[in-house]
Amino acid sequence: MTVTTLDTVAIGVGALSFSDVVAVARFGAGVRVADDALEAMSASRAVIEALAGDTAPHYGVSTGFGALATKQIPVELREQLQRSLVRSHAAGSGPEVEREVVRALMLLRLSTLATGRTGVRPVVAETYAAVLNAGITPVVFEYGSLGCSGDLAPLAHCALAVMGEGTVRDAGGTLVPASEALAAADIHPLVLREKEGLALINGTDGMLGMLVLAITDLRALVTTADLAAAMSVEGLTGTDAVFAADLQELRPHPGQRDSAANMRAVLAGSPMITKPQGFTRVQDAYSLRCAPQVHGAVRDTIEHAATVASRELASAVDNPVVTPDGRVESNGNFHGAPIGYVLDFLAIVTADLASMSERRTDRFLDVARNHGLNAFLADDPGVDSGHMIAQYTQAGIVSELKRLAVPASVDSIPSSAMQEDHVSMGWSAARKLRRSIDGVGRVVAIELLTAARAMDLRAPVRPSPVSAAVVAHLRTAVPGPGTDRYLAPDIEAAHSMVLDGSLLAAAASTVSEAGGKLV
Repeated sequence: MTVTTLDTVAIGVGALSFSDVVAVARFGAGVRVADDALEAMSASRAVIEALAGDTAPHYGVSTGFGALATKQIPVELREQLQRSLVRSHAAGSGPEVEREVVRALMLLRLSTLATGRTGVRPVVAETYAAVLNAGITPVVFEYGSLGCSGDLAPLAHCALAVMGEGTVRDAGGTLVPASEALAAADIHPLVLREKEGLALINGTDGMLGMLVLAITDLRALVTTADLAAAMSVEGLTGTDAVFAADLQELRPHPGQRDSAANMRAVLAGSPMITKPQGFTRVQDAYSLRCAPQVHGAVRDTIEHAATVASRELASAVDNPVVTPDGRVESNGNFHGAPIGYVLDFLAIVTADLASMSERRTDRFLDVARNHGLNAFLADDPGVDSGHMIAQYTQAGIVSELKRLAVPASVDSIPSSAMQEDHVSMGWSAARKLRRSIDGVGRVVAIELLTAARAMDLRAPVRPSPVSAAVVAHLRTAVPGPGTDRYLAPDIEAAHSMVLDGSLLAAAASTVSEAGGKLV
C-alpha cells in the first residue's frame, strides 16, 4: 500500500505502513480502494455467496455468534442476523474516543477487508473509504472492548454508522445522526448481507491503531528526552566522557548507542561541560550518567513493539476467514495478546523514561546537588520559589504513570457464557498508554524548561551551540529567569513545543549544520 498523492492512501491487499496510518488517522488523508483489493474481495465473496443458501451450519453466515454459535439461522433471517449483531454489539459506554483513534480503527478494518480474506462485498470497503474521505467520525466510547473477538463495541459503533444508524461527528466536529451525515455526503447506507456484520466487528484494529500512533509519538519523545538529558548534564556542569562511543560499544545495544550519540551531539563544544583536569566529582549521578542505558532500553522496546505492529499490519484478522484456497475456517487470530503485551511493555518504559527525567529536574533545585545555582533556581530564594512546584507537577505525573504501568494484559474476565473465557484487555492497555504518553511529554517539557533556566543562570558561560539554539527557540514563548511569575503558561508553552517537535527541530538543525544528525 502506497501514498499515491500527497493526501490519498491506496488500500490494496498488502500491508499499510506506519506513515499511512498516521496520515489518515491524525492528518485526515483520504483513501481509495485499489483494484487488486476489489478483485480479491469479489473472489472471496463468491465463496460466501455459495454458502449463503446452504442448510449446513457456517459460523457467521448461518449461525448465531459467540456462545450462540450452535443456533442455526434460517435463510430468510440472515440479513437480519447481521443487522442485529451490529446493533447489539454497539454497546459502548463512557467518554468519546479521540477522532484519530476512530479513524485509525476504521482504516485498519478497511485494510483487513481489502485483503480479500473476510468475504465481504467490495461495496462494504468502498463505503468505509467514503466515510473516511467525508471526514465523518462515528462516536465510539471508552468502554466496550475486552481485546478479544476483536474490539467489538468500538468496531460495532463504526459499522452501525455506515448502516446509517447511531451518532457521528461530521467533518466540522458537529454531533449529528449518522443518517444525516451520510445523506449530506451522498453516501448510501449499507444493507449488510451474510457474514458482513461479523467481518466489520471482528478484529484488533482499535488497539493496533493506538499502538501505531503510540510508537510514532514515542520515537520522537525518546529523542526529545535524549536532548533534555544532555541539557541537564550540561546545566549541572557534568561530564560527557561517559557517553564516548567506545564505552557504548562494550554493551552493544542499538538503542543505547543511538541515545549516547544524540547526547554527544548535543553536548559537543559546550563550555559548561566539566573537563577531566578540573573535575572534582568522580562520577555523575545515575540519572545523568546512565541516561543512554535507560533511554536506549526504551528505544529498543519501542522497536520491538514496532516489529509486532508491522506483523499485525500485514495480518488478516477475522473469524471465520476465507483462505486463499477457498475454505471458510474458524480461527483465533482475533485474540489481542500480541498487541496487548507490547502496549503494556511500552507503558512500563514510558513511566521509567519520565521517572528518570523527573530525577534530573530535581537535581537542579537542590543547592546540595546543583553545583552553584540558587535554591529551586529562584531569583531570590525565600521570596521566590522558582521551579519548586514545577517539580511537584512532574512528581504527580510520574506517580500516575507508575500506576498506569500496571499491565492490563494480565487480567482476563470471561465473557459470552464462558465461550470467550480468556481475553487480552488490549484495548484497555492502549487507552492507558495514550495517557502515559501525554504524561511523559509534560515531564520532559518541564525538564527542558528547567535546564534552560539553569543555563541562563550560569551566564556569562554559554551552553553548547545545540543547547543555545534550543534555549533561544524556547525563549520565543517563555521569558528567561526573573522573579516569580504565573508558571503554568510557561509549562504549557514548553509542552506545546515538545508536541509540535519545534524544540527537537531546533536541535536537529544545529546538529546538521555541524555535519551530524539526531536519531
